[in-house]
Amino acid sequence: MPPTMSPSPSAARIAPSILSADFARLGEEVRSVVAAGADWIHFDVMDNHYVPNLTIGPMVCAAIRPHVDVPIDVHLMVEPVDELVPQFAKAGANIISFHPEATRHIDRTLALIRDHGCKAGLVFNPATPLNHMDYVMDKLDVVLIMSVNPGFGGQSFLHSALTKLREARARIDRWMQLGGQHIALEVDGGVKVDNIAEIRAAGADTFVAGSAIFGKPDYAAVIAAMRDEIAKAGTLAA
Repeated sequence: MPPTMSPSPSAARIAPSILSADFARLGEEVRSVVAAGADWIHFDVMDNHYVPNLTIGPMVCAAIRPHVDVPIDVHLMVEPVDELVPQFAKAGANIISFHPEATRHIDRTLALIRDHGCKAGLVFNPATPLNHMDYVMDKLDVVLIMSVNPGFGGQSFLHSALTKLREARARIDRWMQLGGQHIALEVDGGVKVDNIAEIRAAGADTFVAGSAIFGKPDYAAVIAAMRDEIAKAGTLAA
């Protein structure tokens, strides 16, 4: 049975980014982080064209798929997008997100992802306005807010992302109040134990963390600490 998105819209999901994992032991790394409590595996695809870095493709996704039973969350930092969608769907991706600047037809690309049996998401860079999402809400399963400029792991969190998260949260909440489907609000870049409560209070429910998890000796301790901080977020939001 294929992995599914979390059934609870209010649940907080931790999605470790394998960009910071030890690639010589990738199967072991993803098994370990899931055993430590990860909800999704975040898979960063960079093409040295849309972003100035070159990482991994569908073959690596297919290789790790048998090692985990949680959703694989593929973030495409590539241009163009559409040719890779069926390849990642076949490789076992559950969620595929892309940047609106990287395709000529946002609506068509979202439909393509869903037609291949995956959840579909839009990714917003720090300087990309949220307007794009307003016209395709019916095809969105995930909105991913970048809190760094994409391309490299280990960057510092940009606090301007908190304002964008609040704005995206308001858009999603209005949509759901009108009877629309649940849309996850994900954040990626510089997420750590010491800022995750503030990020949660701004409206995020899904947290990508790379070096903050894979750079530490005890994955379970870091994920547990993140969940403890997330639980405190209600007092920050009040």
